[in-house]
Amino acid sequence: MKKKGRDLLEAFRKTFLTLQNRTPRQIKMDASSERYCYNPILRWNPQVEDYFIKAYGSLHFAQISKALTHPSCYSCIRVNTLKTTSDAVIEKLQEIMRKSGSENDVEDISIEEIKANNSIDLDMAEKQLCLQNWSISKCQIPGLEYVVFVKGSGPHAVDYGYAPDKPPKEVLVSRKCAEAVLRGAQVYVPGVMACSAHVEEGDAVAVSVAVEQPAPDGGWGLGITRGTVLQGLQTDPYYFERNGLYIGQGTTMLSRAGIFRASQGIAVDMNNRVFKLPSFHDVLEGEIFLQNLPSIVAAHALDPQKGERILDMCAAPGGKTTAIAVLMKDEGEVIAADRSHNKVMDIQKLAAEMGLTCITTYKLDALKAVRKSNGSSDMTTLCCNKDNNDVVIQSSDLRPLESGGSSTTTVGLNADTNCKENGRKNMRRMRNGPGRNQSLGGRVENSKGFLPHSFDRVLLDAPCSALGLRPRLFAGEETIETLRNHGKYQRRMFDQAVQLVRPGGVLVYSTCTINPGENEALVRYALDTYKFLSLAPQHPRIGGPGVVGSCQFSDGYIEEWLRPGEEELVQRFDPSSPLDTIGFFVAKFVVGPKET
Repeated sequence: MKKKGRDLLEAFRKTFLTLQNRTPRQIKMDASSERYCYNPILRWNPQVEDYFIKAYGSLHFAQISKALTHPSCYSCIRVNTLKTTSDAVIEKLQEIMRKSGSENDVEDISIEEIKANNSIDLDMAEKQLCLQNWSISKCQIPGLEYVVFVKGSGPHAVDYGYAPDKPPKEVLVSRKCAEAVLRGAQVYVPGVMACSAHVEEGDAVAVSVAVEQPAPDGGWGLGITRGTVLQGLQTDPYYFERNGLYIGQGTTMLSRAGIFRASQGIAVDMNNRVFKLPSFHDVLEGEIFLQNLPSIVAAHALDPQKGERILDMCAAPGGKTTAIAVLMKDEGEVIAADRSHNKVMDIQKLAAEMGLTCITTYKLDALKAVRKSNGSSDMTTLCCNKDNNDVVIQSSDLRPLESGGSSTTTVGLNADTNCKENGRKNMRRMRNGPGRNQSLGGRVENSKGFLPHSFDRVLLDAPCSALGLRPRLFAGEETIETLRNHGKYQRRMFDQAVQLVRPGGVLVYSTCTINPGENEALVRYALDTYKFLSLAPQHPRIGGPGVVGSCQFSDGYIEEWLRPGEEELVQRFDPSSPLDTIGFFVAKFVVGPKET
């Protein structure tokens, strides 16, 4: 086992040392470079910062905070092996690169230049631009050969054309917009907060970020009105706060007046970025899915098998759901539940795009995932089908594990009363516009929950503080109280999940946060509360160990984490580690015999 582990780490190390070969451009350092650069400092609530320092140590937490402000140096693609192979995907991506002329030095070519030179539409130009000069490689970790890495580059030093007493024209964007731009997006109109005067279409502009600052009331705020004129002088709002928060240079697609008049569209074409990462929007649809490596590992930890019945409790946007279905070879049943109608629609769309038929979706609050055993709550739900006057019986959560078939059964019964009422509702919708359930042109089945012990495996990728997602430019909104509330919420969800797994089954819990209170503390709660649960090894294991110990808060509450010997049975993905992933956590439980 030790040799196998060493071999796995060696394969992983070779892959990621290559990916991490960042090549930042160097420019002459002068007074302006201190301002016009990307060197953000992540700000935390002071009590939260103290808490994390207790968990990680001062130096380690500083490294984590720095890593969170930068995107990963690569994009991770999960190949849909039911439709294609990693080798075929790599060949197709390389062909796109060849067609776009990537063998030349095209680092500074803009979307407009590609479009003009190739006589193609804007969407194709964007696809070609984003795939130029990217190194593509297959993952060498055993079991993850269907994962493809596409290397990015950065941080780059960008020359914004500063001259003494003549600052560059500037566009100031919101933090959320900036975080998307750092991941490869363009600057869209709604993300623009302020702009220099006399900006016209086609101007070169420096793009900077407005990050929340401490407010007089003790909170955080921007303090800048959308549409503010930027002068580039010290009298500007947030002139000094923008130091070190420049994310690249671009060309305006609209004038200043047009930017603040329009409601949508691209405001700035980012053609010279601090971080250059590929965008795979609409590239090889159905064949690939852009997904963080730890999320792929979480689906593997569940170890789904053909023919099993599996529940993804908080499934949106469907990445892990579809990963599970592919690992099962689309044989069995994957129930994907989420409490948002529109998010369930997104899962349906993704499953259809990837050609997966074993996925059944429901709108369901994870806090109500266990079906009540009394009276009417166990009765079959009847609803009228407005198209053919039939009655639809929602039944997938009632049938035995071994049965197959569709999640809904249509029976030809005449339901005059129900259909007349439904017709009146439809007439009201026609007069008043589509309701929320019809807004996306599709249908979502509601579920009243599932019977205990009705699943072979359950994945609970719990809603969390998301403090592991990157790039992140601000973290001050979380307090000790909100972090503890996240933990309480997750324990309630876990209480539901543990009831749904049959004895002998598997329960995987995961989050995308660095907070031990939502990770190791949940594991401690699970093991202490449910004696029939035990931690199980995960394969592949490429994350680091969990946090051992405890933390006492000012109110006397003691938050317990892992105990010695348990830390190697979980996977913690540290954004500051050589893996260069998001912050993520995975725990796998085996369910033993339950007491009646």
